[in-house]
Order: sequence, then C-alpha cells, then structure tokens
Amino acid sequence: MLERVHSVRRGAQFSGEGDDGNDESKTRKNISMAMRASNYLTRTTYLWPFIVLFLLLLFHFSLIIHSRNFVCVSSSSDPLSRMRFFAVQDPDSDFGSLGVPWYVQHSERKIGSTLKNYVADVTPTDFVNTHWNLIYNPCSSCYFWLSKHGKTVEWTSKDLLKGLEEFVPIYETRPIKNNMYGMGFDHSFGLWFIARWLKPDLMIESGVFKGHSTWVLRQAMPDKPIVSLSPRHPEKYLNKGPAYVDGNCTYFAGKDFVDFGSLNWRSVMKKHRITDPSRILVFFDDHQNELKRLKQALKAGFRHLVFEDNYDTGTGDHYSFRQICDQFYIRGGGHSCFKDSDEARIRSTRKKFWEKAVDIEELCGPSEAWWGVRGYMRDVFNHSNKPITYTQHFKNSRFVESVLDVYWELPPVAGPSLTHQTRYDPARASTPIVEDGRFRLFQRLGLTRLDTSVFNGYTQMVYLQVSAQIS
Repeated sequence: MLERVHSVRRGAQFSGEGDDGNDESKTRKNISMAMRASNYLTRTTYLWPFIVLFLLLLFHFSLIIHSRNFVCVSSSSDPLSRMRFFAVQDPDSDFGSLGVPWYVQHSERKIGSTLKNYVADVTPTDFVNTHWNLIYNPCSSCYFWLSKHGKTVEWTSKDLLKGLEEFVPIYETRPIKNNMYGMGFDHSFGLWFIARWLKPDLMIESGVFKGHSTWVLRQAMPDKPIVSLSPRHPEKYLNKGPAYVDGNCTYFAGKDFVDFGSLNWRSVMKKHRITDPSRILVFFDDHQNELKRLKQALKAGFRHLVFEDNYDTGTGDHYSFRQICDQFYIRGGGHSCFKDSDEARIRSTRKKFWEKAVDIEELCGPSEAWWGVRGYMRDVFNHSNKPITYTQHFKNSRFVESVLDVYWELPPVAGPSLTHQTRYDPARASTPIVEDGRFRLFQRLGLTRLDTSVFNGYTQMVYLQVSAQIS
C-alpha cells in the first residue's frame, strides 16, 4: 500500500503533462474515501492540536454570544430581549414594551425624525414640532424627558454601579430589617444615591412610616437637616418593633402634622437659613396624587423632587407620573383595549409570570378607558377615586412636560434572574443596573448577601428636576 501511495503522489507531481492511461485525475477518481482520509491525516497530523483548540474556542465564544443574548446582557436597553428571555413573543405593534416609551437603536437625530413621523400620523400638525423632548437615555439606561433646555441627569451607569458597591454595606446596618409595606432595597438605594449626588442643604420627606427613609437620607447626608411630615409619628411604632427617629429632624407628625401643601415653607426655610429653594431635595412617599404634589412643589419653588411610588398604568392607589406620561403621541405610549390584540395576548401571558402584571381586563374600564387606573385618577391611598377624561389626562401630560427639565426613572438594581423577584414585570421597566446573567458582578457588589424579599418593592421611583420658574 505504501508504494501505491507514493505512486499516487508522483502522479500528482506530473499531472497535466500528457494524456495517457496514467492520467492522475482519473487515478484520483478511483481512490477510495478511506484512502483520501488516510493521506490527508498523514500530511496534517501536526496541525490537529491547533485545529481542535480553534474549534473549542469558537464553540466557547458562540456560547457566550448566545447566552448574552438570552439573558439580555447588553449595553442597550431592549425590552424585547427581556420579553424573549421569558418566552414571550415579540409584539408587532408600536406600543414598545407594553406601553413604556422606549428608544433604543437610534441616535438623537433619528429619534427626532422617527417621533415626528409617528406624531404626524396620530396628532394634529400644529403641535407635531413640540414633542422632541421625550427620548431614550443610553448613558443611564433609563427613560426620561429631555426638556426644551436639553438637560439630562449628570450620573451614568458607572456611577450607579460605584454607588451600589458603597451602599450595600450601609444598607446591611439598617435598623429596620423587615420594612414590610415600606421601601425595599432598590428604592432605598435610589433615594440614597440621588441625595448623595445632589448634596442638598435641606431634605424634606412627606410620608415617614417607621422612619426607614429618614434613616436613608441621614446616611446620604450625615450633617444636613431633615424635615419630616407624617400623620403618625414614627416613634409610635417603637412599641411594636424597630423604628427610626432622627435627632436632627424637624417632625410635623402626629398631633403636629401639617400636610405638605399647607405648610408655610418660607418660614421653614428661614428657620434653617435656606435662601435658595433649589438647594432642597423633596421626597414623596405619601401616596397622594403626584400631579397635585408637583403643583404644590412648584408653588414653594422646589426644583428637585423624588417620588417613591411611581405606579404603572392600571396599578396603584394614586395618580402617578408614569401614568401621566403614558400617551398616544409618545411612541410606545397609549394602549389598546381590543381583546384580540397583540398587547392583550402578551399581557395575558406575562401575568402568569409577574404578580403586578396587568391584563386587558384589569387595564381597561368602562368605554375602553385605560388611562390612570381604568379611567380614574386615584388619590389619598385610593380613598379618592375620581373619573378623568382622556382629554384631561392629555392636558396633564402637556402641563408636566412644560414644567420639567428632567424625568429620570430609577432602573431596577438587578435583573429578576438574579434577585428572584416575582412582582414587577421587567418588560415594564428599564434595563437593570446589573443585568440578567451577570452573577459575578451581582456577587461582587455584595447583593447575594441580601434576602431576596428586599428586591420585591420596585415601583419605578422617579426623580424630577423642575425647570427654573420665571418670576
């Protein structure tokens, strides 16, 4: 056989020189597949370790790419990727991630062009050119309004990650370990981070409960005064368990309670020697109509506001900014009450996974009213439930748009596969700070040390920067 192999090789060297019975091309046709394989392996034996190594690396790289797509580990905030992760088909309509306005794969210029075409299709021409302020923020992976002034939040995703690393050990020292019905980890971090970044001279909170938010503000600004408003003083909870009462806090609570809208803020500012209201941070966790609170804050001259429970459309016990911003003229905004629509199908599927997901039956009230909560504007822990027309709902959005410089929703701290939360629908939220699949980062930040129950309280906490008012 060896001689036959050598003769074949010699034939190959002289192929093409004559057209006789020993034509090499005819000879190769008669060689068996096994012989060809034997020849090839003999010639390339020294290459096989490299070939195997290359194939292994290629396979490993392919797994990484596909797993990153599967768990939505990417620099973009693609709500559809998160929907694919949870076995929900992509919607073919324009309501985005079930109605949350989102712009992911466009530059600012293209966003403006896309939005202009969309608005032109569904709204009168006379205000087509007035809605360029709603775009997506690729830096912080969150939704927000860019006002006519073109302002954004100053912090980035890297700042949020750095803040998380610092806040986790602080949170572990909290006096109220079980803050049921109060803020969980996500919003505690958001409030701490915003206060720490803005460094206000005075912090105001409306709604105190057991005092956890007071404690969070104190960790952010150890030496700055706090003003707390609450119908019940947090010290009343000390008889039943842990609570927090701050020594450098002025309480308008219990028998001394005054509602935020009724307090003489000029007098309070004078007492604390504050002359510039823009140096004040106001935190609302009082379950009141947020539009009402915004107007009261405007009257007092406050410019930095944080709302803890920014409930999604169809949920919650008060009218929220998330509900107000849910409009047809915004790409991704508005909803269909048609029971056979893509949205209805997707909502029905997602409700099987997430406790707070809302299906079409829950979303839509009489006459297909979906805005607010089934066409109602809730207030005072849902003790007030006032019907509202879509025209009024639209006007509320236009008003809010006119007075804000920045609207920024806090992202979830981490994806649901990491936190094991089962309440809020991730398709209704922006990209988490720590995305699904990044367990090592989740672990390095110390988040694995926390009980999973602390991640179940996310309700789209929002930071608002009010435009400077012309006096």
